[in-house]
Amino acid sequence: MTRLTVLGSCGAWPEHGRACSGFLLEHDGFRLVLDLGYGTAARLEPAVDAVLVTHAHPDHCVDVSALGRRHHHTGEGLLPLYCPPGVLRVLEALEPRPHPTTVFDVHDLAEATTVGPFRLQARPLPHHVPSFGVRLSAPGVTVAYTGDTGPTPELAELARDADLFIADATLQGTPPSTGPRYLLTAGEAGAWAARANAKRVLLTHFWPGSDRAVSIAEARAAFNGELLAASEGLEVAF
Repeated sequence: MTRLTVLGSCGAWPEHGRACSGFLLEHDGFRLVLDLGYGTAARLEPAVDAVLVTHAHPDHCVDVSALGRRHHHTGEGLLPLYCPPGVLRVLEALEPRPHPTTVFDVHDLAEATTVGPFRLQARPLPHHVPSFGVRLSAPGVTVAYTGDTGPTPELAELARDADLFIADATLQGTPPSTGPRYLLTAGEAGAWAARANAKRVLLTHFWPGSDRAVSIAEARAAFNGELLAASEGLEVAF
């Protein structure tokens, strides 16, 4: 069985009682963390097998430092960490002792091809800093996760026929018509999910204070499949 648990669902900073981006993906006993932003570490059971971080913004990676300190004191050896190089620099600045490389077995996300039982495809996506969407496949299941991204044809391939597509839905309403785009609207998330033929979509990275029912309605206009809004503690089994 495969199960995803939402640890945090906010972008930028956490609303009261919530946390920023973070998910726990479990498959055949393997426990993989996807991002770990503000407030997520306290929601995570200590024992995990690996951590994957899409980019170096603190709302996606700052609590990796907290998890690392907790793991360091278990004496259980290095914890695999898959991330862009900028994430390691953030962790070094947060806590140089113990140095992150003495806590984590660090892998460049762009070059990795497997994580535990999953085949990994990491695709660079448009954002303010180097950022990757990830596609994780094991026999009988595929999970795709955008991290943060603007609109790009890469999303259709990232989420192609995915059993679960975890999609950035930061914004609401009409998308900006000028300038580079580094975040999606909920409507765009639904449209890319439909284009990819994803089976189930989990909207996430909501701007603090947003009415999530509005985001669901906007995504529903483009996507007819199962549609969920991420909320702390939500579990999705498939």
